[in-house]
Amino acid sequence: MVQSVINCLTEAMRNKELKPGDRIPPEPDLAASMGVARSSVREAIKILSYLGVLESKRSEGTFVCSGFQESMIDPMIYGIILNQDSFENLMELREMTEAGIIRLASLKYEEEEGRALEALLEQMKEIVRSGEDTVNRFFQVDNEFHNMISQMGKNPLADKISRVVRTLTYAMRYETVATMINSGRGDELVAAHSQLYETLKNRKLDDVEDIVRATYFGDTIHGAEST
Repeated sequence: MVQSVINCLTEAMRNKELKPGDRIPPEPDLAASMGVARSSVREAIKILSYLGVLESKRSEGTFVCSGFQESMIDPMIYGIILNQDSFENLMELREMTEAGIIRLASLKYEEEEGRALEALLEQMKEIVRSGEDTVNRFFQVDNEFHNMISQMGKNPLADKISRVVRTLTYAMRYETVATMINSGRGDELVAAHSQLYETLKNRKLDDVEDIVRATYFGDTIHGAEST
């Protein structure tokens, strides 16, 4: 019954019978029109609210959310965490996500954002040259670099998914940066980021999957790690 209510509400949204910002009918009215118990309607509304589709406002009612809500992605996060039974599966997801993000960012490339990426590359070079707290500082800029590329795609869903995947691989990515820098291969990290930047800027996307895969420095950790 709960799933039936969810189906009816989402179908009404797809058909534009319910639009973003619209107030949905009160629970008693929905229950009567669908021939279900109020408890089923209440549970369906809870689920859709958790998914970021509906939002309840005290004393006003329940409304269809306007635009993308980050909570829409949260159930996917939990699903990935709970089903992380394969390192290879996670790496495949990361490769697909990174390659797709680069393609999207390249299509929507803007000079101002490109200059911001260049500035981050210069920071990476300076950090490697300085040798002071190198791992932590480099890893911070590394995250800023990839977050910038993700934002350049101007797609909030893709951006959120990219951040989720990077969060799930945080510890592995940090260990890779530490291994590369501590073994004197910091320049290779910078070169890998430079190649990603040039690929994005010049829209040389034919081999983007191979380029992304090549930055994983498979000989450092787990046989398939990345920056």
